[in-house]
Amino acid sequence: MLEILFEDDFIIAINKPSGLLVHRTSIAAEETVFALQMLRDQIGQHVYPVHRLDRPTSGVLLFSKKEDILPMLKQQFADRSVQKTYLAIVRGIPAIRSALIDHPLTSERSNKLQEAQTHYKVLEEGEIPFDTTGRYPTSRYSLLELKPETGRTHQIRRHLAHIRHYILGDRKHGDNKQNQFFEKQFGMENLLLHARQLEFTHPILKETLIVRAELPGHFQKTITDLGWTALHLKE
Repeated sequence: MLEILFEDDFIIAINKPSGLLVHRTSIAAEETVFALQMLRDQIGQHVYPVHRLDRPTSGVLLFSKKEDILPMLKQQFADRSVQKTYLAIVRGIPAIRSALIDHPLTSERSNKLQEAQTHYKVLEEGEIPFDTTGRYPTSRYSLLELKPETGRTHQIRRHLAHIRHYILGDRKHGDNKQNQFFEKQFGMENLLLHARQLEFTHPILKETLIVRAELPGHFQKTITDLGWTALHLKE
């Protein structure tokens, strides 16, 4: 059963588990289980996805319960008035603790460059006594808070790969040596990228809503494995 974070007569938000597709796609035609289908069956009515999360990404996913207000919600994402906050555990510690990654990304559909901006801030940093690269006696990692201004495909994953702070568990844009080490040493199986919070305007009530999703177990386990308490994440 999906965890419902917010629900009224107009919208509903869930905490999407890592590994679950939002809806059927051409590249996953053989899949039979989707968040869209599961939520529809769980609440007994049609729902309409307002945005999407990558399959391996967990966290806040918003749906409209009424088709006629869907464009109003989508427009908020299009005009960048929705505030999105993500958390990620990455290889290394950025030299600049808070910065904007302003790096255009190629569209997977048109193959054209599109502007893309992601703010990041280091929340935690640490070191473990393992050589995962063959060059140093220890390895360093950090917990980042990320706020994407644009919504390009795999934007956060590609931006962090661009600055060489790869997200742990990212099999497409990440560092395979790091992934293999964490799988073997700590049993990691999931991407460590979580959609922590959405802040947007209710399409009918016109009130500001903040919907937050708690960290999944696999993410919490890695925080513990790296020796962090991350108490501020509970605020």
